[in-house]
Amino acid sequence: MKRIKIPSSIQWLLIISIFFIVLMSVLRIIEMNIFPKPALDIDHPMGRAFWLGLRYDLRIVSVAALVGFILSLIPALHPFRKPAGKKAAFIYWGIFTFLFVFMYIAGFAYFAYLGASLNASVLEYLQEDASFGMVMETYPVFWILFTLIAGTFVLHWFIRLSYRWVQKNAERPVSKSGRISTGIVYFLILAFFIFGRLGQYPLRWSDAFTLGSDYASNMALNPFQSFFSTLQHSNVAYDKEAVKKNYPLMVDFLDIRQPDQNNLNFERVISPDTPSVHPPNVVVVICESFSYVKSSMSGNTLNPTPYFDSLSKQGLFFTRCFSPSVGTARGVWAVITGTPDVERNSTSSRNPGAVNQHTIINAFKNYDKSYYIGGSLSWANIRGLLENNIPGLKTIEQPDYDAPKINVWGVSDKHIFERANQDFSKATKPFFAIIQTADNHRPYTIPEDDKDSFKLVKYGQKEILENGFTSLEELNAFRYTDYCYRHFIEAAKKEPYFKNTIFVFVGDHGTKGDASKYFPDAWTNGSLVNMHVPLLFYAPELIKPEQINSYASQADVLPTAAGLAKIPYRNTTMGRDLMSAEMRTNPAHDGVFIYDPSNITIGLMQDSLYYFYDVDRQQKPKVFNMFNNHPVQISDSIKQHYESLINAIYQTDKYMILNNKVH
Repeated sequence: MKRIKIPSSIQWLLIISIFFIVLMSVLRIIEMNIFPKPALDIDHPMGRAFWLGLRYDLRIVSVAALVGFILSLIPALHPFRKPAGKKAAFIYWGIFTFLFVFMYIAGFAYFAYLGASLNASVLEYLQEDASFGMVMETYPVFWILFTLIAGTFVLHWFIRLSYRWVQKNAERPVSKSGRISTGIVYFLILAFFIFGRLGQYPLRWSDAFTLGSDYASNMALNPFQSFFSTLQHSNVAYDKEAVKKNYPLMVDFLDIRQPDQNNLNFERVISPDTPSVHPPNVVVVICESFSYVKSSMSGNTLNPTPYFDSLSKQGLFFTRCFSPSVGTARGVWAVITGTPDVERNSTSSRNPGAVNQHTIINAFKNYDKSYYIGGSLSWANIRGLLENNIPGLKTIEQPDYDAPKINVWGVSDKHIFERANQDFSKATKPFFAIIQTADNHRPYTIPEDDKDSFKLVKYGQKEILENGFTSLEELNAFRYTDYCYRHFIEAAKKEPYFKNTIFVFVGDHGTKGDASKYFPDAWTNGSLVNMHVPLLFYAPELIKPEQINSYASQADVLPTAAGLAKIPYRNTTMGRDLMSAEMRTNPAHDGVFIYDPSNITIGLMQDSLYYFYDVDRQQKPKVFNMFNNHPVQISDSIKQHYESLINAIYQTDKYMILNNKVH
């Protein structure tokens, strides 16, 4: 067999890569021994953490090797053919070795000080006046500097040594075709390690938080991965003094019974007067792009959702529910955590600093818990949010369905509902489940196997636009979601679990469109059409039908579900039980906070007004009447009320996102 000849530059990169992979693994073992597991995690196996850490290490080393490989492809910078290339390669690897040693020293020091992986919040410490003194008093600075210099020297010495070895032993020449084919294979290997897995989504930092242990998560992450994953969120901060100053307003708005301004206590412990004898199941359906104005419940003349409209008349239906923000990731975040997502640069689910979140889902003790999605939970790092905070959660994703993938979002909603119904019918104990749909989203795919039973409609473009839709494809996809809801509920009615189950339907967000035919200007010109969604609690055997016209938010979904299920729970977020006496009888509590990430505005809907302004205060505030198009004139006292409460909620919410941790 003819031996494959490997170009000298790739040989050198392979030796360097293997060396750093081994070194990073050794450093992880050292870290595990220097910082032993806490008592809580003493029995937690670390094999998965080590394997996941190896994959993170392969990514970092592959990125470094890829840069070296690209430099070697430039003829003038080839390290074994041109003196300038050799010099450039040594400079590049010198910088990398310095950064490598520096990052690992910083990572060890950060873990020793805060018990967590190095992250971009360290930049905030560097800005504090006392930080330099703290470092000098806390750490052996001389030995740290010595280690930095000596470590860089030793690593760079190895790189030079390996260069000389390859230069002496490399076989020459390698044919042009051999160089090309080997280069392509090498590039593909590096690309695979950088992506991190086979599948639609890359390896993410949040995968470390599926290990079920904060300690294991921190051990899996190397300092490069943890730092750069959090860098874009480094300016996401809260003003604790502003939170304290506004605390009295939040005490009233959230009905906090044991206020503590100094310690910022937002806890409300809720105990039902008469707990359920037979705890009901709860199924939360997060409905993709379920825009209220485009539904039949708004009076839309195209009647896109007749079945859901019939359900809304049989359940507890909120006509003025809003997602606090726009975007599926933000909507899922608000439902699960009870806090509006006011992350400016990205979304809170992507922020490693916000991965620990208390959720009322855990109040459903002795319940089986599951999450159904047609695609992958790696999207937007939702997997980390869920699996890190909900012990025992069972996730059902695309490979788990006996159904074909129809588009980038995975299997169809119909097949998700079918699988969920099969699982629910076999349940032997109470269950809490979330079903996340996706078909009502571009590319608006209608599965081939449903085109006989589901009939497409055709309307003129003018009529489509007048009724809030942007295209005929969107209209038919919206109608298909209603078809899937019917398929699910009619199947569920045939199963014993149906009678003791609370079904919750809530849109993840609205969508753009002309709402002027059905709603005042606030919806179109104030962008509320993007956030107005249906909210329905449907349980014919457990809940009396009622249409409620007071304001509701996605953040209120879990507290209200827990209240209807009559289970005790602890609430530390913005969410409130919409059916509690405090909410039903006190108008001061009625209101919804809105953060519009497209326009960077914050606002509040309360009474008959929607008042909002841009976060940077570059423009004058705007105010709309929620019920008509009449000009709005408000007094200074009313303006001050809105300004104060909006700012109080915004400041508090930023604080909660980073401090609503699992206890």
